[in-house]
Amino acid sequence: MNQLELVKSKIIKGERLRSLLNVWRFKDYKIVFTNGCFDILHYGHIVYLAKASELGNILIIGLNTDVSVSSIKGNSRPVQYEKTRAYCLAALHFVDAVVLFDDDTPYNLISSIRPDILVKGSDYKPEDIAGYDIVKSYGGRIINIELSKGYSTTGLINKIKKVS
Repeated sequence: MNQLELVKSKIIKGERLRSLLNVWRFKDYKIVFTNGCFDILHYGHIVYLAKASELGNILIIGLNTDVSVSSIKGNSRPVQYEKTRAYCLAALHFVDAVVLFDDDTPYNLISSIRPDILVKGSDYKPEDIAGYDIVKSYGGRIINIELSKGYSTTGLINKIKKVS
């Protein structure tokens, strides 16, 4: 398998996701889940995702589709199409799976994945994180990761607008 095929193979859906979850659970891997739009991948994202990956054996990223991003952030977003965003995330060596979802929150996706650890940034209160109740119900953990100060997609977009 060449490198691009390897990256593409990490973008997962449907039955293949269920099969991989079964294999990972059989191997007793700790499954970590986080989600976001990841519109323009930047240093803050890399630090956050690297830290999330260190919490378990498998890192799954729920990625908002273009429709979902527009619904949450407005018609000017996303800046990059979902295929580009998915490939960028899947190219990171510590990311095991990228799963796209259409809803405003990954609640249904979390319900089907049932991660051992649910991760969000420190800008969220644990009880406000989508899926908190699901993960708590079976004894999973919710962990907040401190965000890198000065790094945000909105800030980056505003900086680009000033330059152009």
